[in-house]
Amino acid sequence: MQLFRFDQLAGKSIDRFESVNSTISRVMRTPGSVQIGCIHVGEAGVVGYHPAVCPQLFLVVNGKGWVCGEDRKRIAVGPGQAAFWITGEGHESGSETGMTAIIIEGEGLDPASFMPQSDSELSG
Repeated sequence: MQLFRFDQLAGKSIDRFESVNSTISRVMRTPGSVQIGCIHVGEAGVVGYHPAVCPQLFLVVNGKGWVCGEDRKRIAVGPGQAAFWITGEGHESGSETGMTAIIIEGEGLDPASFMPQSDSELSG
């Protein structure tokens, strides 16, 4: 067995898109160009507004925060909820108290074929 880390201290600060108090810990890249990472959004943290370079699934695993799509309407999210953005879709995420999310990015992602949709719309 090998042990690995993906906690906030193992991550790299996100400084693009006017982001604040956010880090990303890379987890892996598959041969099919799917990337997986873990984003840590600290208190009063924001991953700034930017277009998705490919389909992106944002899976909240800890804490509470918000996500928005192109309409910039903030939707509250917490553990067990996910947001999905398509290629080119502008989006942003943040938290007042801290939030951790697993990010899966890559062509061909189709979360609707596996996960039930939320009662509230999570992307714009």
